[in-house]
Amino acid sequence: MLENVESNYNCSNASTDLPNLLQELEQLEQAAHSGQSEEQVQQLNRIRNQIHFIRNKCDIPHES
Repeated sequence: MLENVESNYNCSNASTDLPNLLQELEQLEQAAHSGQSEEQVQQLNRIRNQIHFIRNKCDIPHES
C-alpha cells in the first residue's frame, strides 16, 4: 500500500505502483478467506481506493 496518494500524484509512477497495489490486493484477498478482522477490511478498502484513484487520475481503464 502506498503511504499517501494525493491529488498531486505523479502518473509516471502508475506503471510501477498500480501492479504493486494489485498484487498486494490479491495477496490480502487470498489471506482473508479464512476470516477478516476489522483492520484487514480497512486495509483492503484503502488499497482498493488507491487503485481506483490512480486509475481515475491517470485515465487507466479497468482490466476485466
